[in-house]
Amino acid sequence: MQAEMLMATNYDGKHSAPNWVTNASLLWAHRRILGRVGAASLLLSIVIVLLIPKKYESTTRIMPPETSGASTALLAAIAGRGELGGLGGLAGSLLGARTTGPLFVDLLKSATVSNDLIDRFHLQEIYGKRYRIDTAKRLARHTSVVEDKRSGVILITVEDSDPHRARDLAQAYLDELNLLVNRTNTSSARQERIFIEQRLQGAQADLERAQQDMSEFASTHTAIDMKEQTRATVDAAAKLEGQIIFERSELDSLKQVYGDENVRIRSGQARVGELQRQLDAISGTSTPLQPDRLAGSETAPFDRSTFDYPSLRQLPRLAVPYADIYRRVRVQETLYEMLTQQFELARIQEAKDVPVVRVIDLPGIPEKKSFPPRTLFCLLLTAFGMICAAISILIRHRWRQMDSSDERKILGTQVAMSIRAQALRARSAFGRASNA
Repeated sequence: MQAEMLMATNYDGKHSAPNWVTNASLLWAHRRILGRVGAASLLLSIVIVLLIPKKYESTTRIMPPETSGASTALLAAIAGRGELGGLGGLAGSLLGARTTGPLFVDLLKSATVSNDLIDRFHLQEIYGKRYRIDTAKRLARHTSVVEDKRSGVILITVEDSDPHRARDLAQAYLDELNLLVNRTNTSSARQERIFIEQRLQGAQADLERAQQDMSEFASTHTAIDMKEQTRATVDAAAKLEGQIIFERSELDSLKQVYGDENVRIRSGQARVGELQRQLDAISGTSTPLQPDRLAGSETAPFDRSTFDYPSLRQLPRLAVPYADIYRRVRVQETLYEMLTQQFELARIQEAKDVPVVRVIDLPGIPEKKSFPPRTLFCLLLTAFGMICAAISILIRHRWRQMDSSDERKILGTQVAMSIRAQALRARSAFGRASNA
């Protein structure tokens, strides 16, 4: 009552306005109402903040590689690809920059990375979204990728209601970034490695064919080692000729003593004939070899019943195709060895040219929630409720002090009556509909 009297004395007609002392006095007079409203607001805010789901943040820091020769080629290659979104102009402006930080930020925000994460973690089901684009937007809202302009360090922060999933998503961003960089790498070292790899496969097929031809030739003509076989054949022929000369000399000496029908003479003649037959088998014939025999026919050019090596007369003819096949095998072996060495070197160079993301801080499982700040929310909601109550008290008091003939009060009264009538009609219509 004292506050209302004080308010009344501070009004000068209908145009006077209360000062802060008058308002403070009025609010002090209604302090019990404000206290009850504050307590109710506090309880309501506690319930609200308890219903808000918790959010956890997992953070990782990476340092992008510096731009140099091959990495510049990588940027140019990525800039020319259309599936990464609007990265062309950005990559083009980065060709003269020191680091690839802005490009890596856009790669992390690209649709390629987000789609892979959506499929990998089934985010469309977790977020309860019908369309993939809505899922990608929500993932983008819960992900922060920021580059420090001074140090160039990129900070990746992922927010999720599950702390383990937040950590896994942050780690997945690093994995997808590495995969995307490797997949889009078209540097000169990579092109060289691909070319050498294809050439190596062809050289391996040629080497296998040459080795197969050599094995077929060796199996058909018993040509394993021409030099050693020639030496062995000549030695065998020389020994046989020596034995034949020795046996014939003994046979001549026996003929001077015994007749031709003597058993020892016949035995000596039989030994000489056998040795001569073996020598003829080793010597062979001078008949030219047929092309099918050189190509690997199973028909032998000489009798192998007594000697397993090629004959002396056929060795020169076999030496030429053998040398040709052997040369092709050696050429293919040398080429294969050289290409293998170049392939390994190209792989090493390619690994050096691919920009590798260097991780400063690995993402960890967050221990404390990042949202909501319950204490702050409770204080703000309680203060908001008390402020609204105070404004309501001041407005009601101001409304009572206004003259009934004031146009503003008349208009407000009409609006309030109209709203009340509409509300009553809506309630009655709803009651009839529910009864029906």
